Amino acid sequence: MKAAEMRSDCPISSSLDIFGDKWSLLIVRDLMLYKSRTYGDFTKSVEKIATNILANRLQMLENHGIIIKAPYPDNKVKGLYKLSPKGIALIPALIELALWGGKYLSGSDESSPFLKEVKKNKTKFLKKIMDDLSANDEANID
Repeated sequence: MKAAEMRSDCPISSSLDIFGDKWSLLIVRDLMLYKSRTYGDFTKSVEKIATNILANRLQMLENHGIIIKAPYPDNKVKGLYKLSPKGIALIPALIELALWGGKYLSGSDESSPFLKEVKKNKTKFLKKIMDDLSANDEANID
């Protein structure tokens, strides 16, 4: 992993050095909800990320140890992305951001099926999704 240059020792500032754009957390969201994905899957997202930005953000998230790129089964050229343990640990913060957006931003609450599940029982949802992602990660260790 490359050492990243941070603006300061402030944890908020340092986190924003990684997640301070609109794409990085959407990539984490997709990996949280869809477990693992290919580059092509990300390009089909409703947010329409440009391919040059996608390539940059995937590399940056991989450099910071948030995601892991593994060879796609039966296709060593194609990559399969998944959250690392460090990325999985980010999920509670992402859920809190989603809850805030659902509460304060018009229309976002109804368009998020996973947010409905979170609202039923946040603790249960977090445990299940984090356990599932961790089990998926452990099952794929060579």
